[in-house]
Amino acid sequence: MTIGAGRLALAVSRVDHPAFAIRDLSLHAAGGAASLTLEIAQLRIGASEFRRLTLRCAQGELGYPFISCRGGRLRIGSEDLPWRIDVDLDLETGKASAIARGEGAARADFHADANGRLHGRIARLPLADAAVLLQPLVAAPAAWKAGGVVDGEIEWLTPGAVKDAAAPDGRLIVHGTIDGGSFGSADGLHAGEKLGVDFRFDASRQRGRWRGAGSIDWRSGAAYWHPFFLEAGARLDVAGTMQGDRLELQRASLRLEGVDALAATAVIDLRRRHLVNGALTVSRADLAIVGPRWIAPLVAPQAAERLRFAGHVSAGVHVRDGVLDEVDAAFDQAGFSLPGAAGGGLALGPVSGHVPWRAKAGSRAEVSVAGGRWERLTLGPFSLAAELQGDRLAFARSSIPLLDGAVVLDGLAMQRGTDGWRGSGQVVVEPVSMRLLTEALGLPSMGGVLAASIPALKLHPGEIALEGALLVSVFDGYVQATGLRVREPFGVASHLSADIEARHIDLAQLTDTFRFGSITGFVDADVRGLELMHWRPVRFDARIASSAGSYPRRISQRAVQNISALGGAGASAAIQRGVIGLFDTFGYSELGFHCVLRADVCLADGIAGARRADDGFVIVRGGGVPALDVIGYNRRIDWNELIERLQRVISGKVAPELR
Repeated sequence: MTIGAGRLALAVSRVDHPAFAIRDLSLHAAGGAASLTLEIAQLRIGASEFRRLTLRCAQGELGYPFISCRGGRLRIGSEDLPWRIDVDLDLETGKASAIARGEGAARADFHADANGRLHGRIARLPLADAAVLLQPLVAAPAAWKAGGVVDGEIEWLTPGAVKDAAAPDGRLIVHGTIDGGSFGSADGLHAGEKLGVDFRFDASRQRGRWRGAGSIDWRSGAAYWHPFFLEAGARLDVAGTMQGDRLELQRASLRLEGVDALAATAVIDLRRRHLVNGALTVSRADLAIVGPRWIAPLVAPQAAERLRFAGHVSAGVHVRDGVLDEVDAAFDQAGFSLPGAAGGGLALGPVSGHVPWRAKAGSRAEVSVAGGRWERLTLGPFSLAAELQGDRLAFARSSIPLLDGAVVLDGLAMQRGTDGWRGSGQVVVEPVSMRLLTEALGLPSMGGVLAASIPALKLHPGEIALEGALLVSVFDGYVQATGLRVREPFGVASHLSADIEARHIDLAQLTDTFRFGSITGFVDADVRGLELMHWRPVRFDARIASSAGSYPRRISQRAVQNISALGGAGASAAIQRGVIGLFDTFGYSELGFHCVLRADVCLADGIAGARRADDGFVIVRGGGVPALDVIGYNRRIDWNELIERLQRVISGKVAPELR
């Protein structure tokens, strides 16, 4: 203690009490002890610790052993609390009392008796003020906004008041409620409103080791914790021990709608915020309930509202030495669907089976799938089996029925890296009827078959690549796709690229199928650098030309009109109206069309080498009597408009002007 002119100071290096401990306490009184400042470098209450506390009292009394403060203002760290505080402290007996009054009816009363018993009562404490108190304990973000009020009691019982030999050092009991609670982060990713919570914790300390149990019952309100939307009804019960920075949860059970049981154990390093060891078990989770709430926001946030789930899943997860060590998942008639337009979409299931995974040992997963659907394509029942070894899995040969054919996966193996999954394998598409396929896709019926032999299917994070040819036998010819790559097939930025080659396509079958009019003969086509975004063409270089060889070449009046209509303004059939009306079909010697798509514009041309002085391009070159040419003059055609014209032509809603 030091005394000077109009100034009094007291310094205490430590104060130890069964309920609290103080380090480096200093008191300064000035102006005849009317003004008092109390500073505490460190205050420990139970397991909680506060640093840099400053209490400035408008009126105070400093003496030994009594200290009092009236109308005090408290600062914790750099945060000023809007409370008026009265404090009385007897340094000899250990008796102490503190009364804090806040805005409105907010009040906190704490009393410690000579035996070390501490009792506190909190009434209508603003949650924002409680967050300031809790920030040093749980690192609550200072920028968050909080609302609502807290009511509750805190009690510390000394060894003499605890008749339990297992807790000779004392017992801490905390219970209370939160009403009208709310919180929000500055980025909007975390928020809650109208929250009602009941909480209770009961812990005993023995030789520096805490042992206790508690519960949190969420009874009202809702919260958004990105990417999940949560509603009241959950209850958490915990029991465990804590010593130093080590927390052991011996039992943690969560009551959650749609789950029979959810329990966990854990060992946590609090200083590093690190899970050392842990186990989580989920028993018979009803996917119809938990799927939309917990799975969809993670796997498909853009389509979360449309995803549907069914069946049940049970799972177990183990973490050892901070590393994921084991996962077991059991599916019971599980399935999901993502509805699309006109009854399409994606669906899989029901799925039943067991998937075990071990970080340091091999395991085998087996599941059976009752079927599936992609758009209007249906998959038959199939089974999948895979050998799992750490971050690698290898599938057994599997055959997935597709219409009257099948997709066969052979030698498919995948490896997980830092950027996601990579893999490779072989794919064979056993012949699928084009008639059934086009009917399923809602296209005009076509003959032929679809088949493929892909020796190298490559899977990269967000990408599927086919090193081989996808072959479709159709219209007495074939269409072949090579260099096929699909990026983000189910994402918002889906992208496909490929080169397409078509040979000896029978125009009679093609034009009859699409009601375009009648053209006999054969064509070849090449589409280089095809790119689709959101499954719509954005770039390609396409050329169509008559196939080589000798065969009948005739074109009907309607086909001539429709080809002219596709050219839009400026396209024409070079024959007089009166003459064209006298004939149903015309002979032609060659046809061709060239389109380079860039920025939604088709840069058009006709038969290679057929130049005209008027800058027109020849689409159909006449042959026979009467001679008939179809000439195009518009070399820049809006792609979307061209597609609309084609749809109108096929529907028969176009009647072009000919000259």
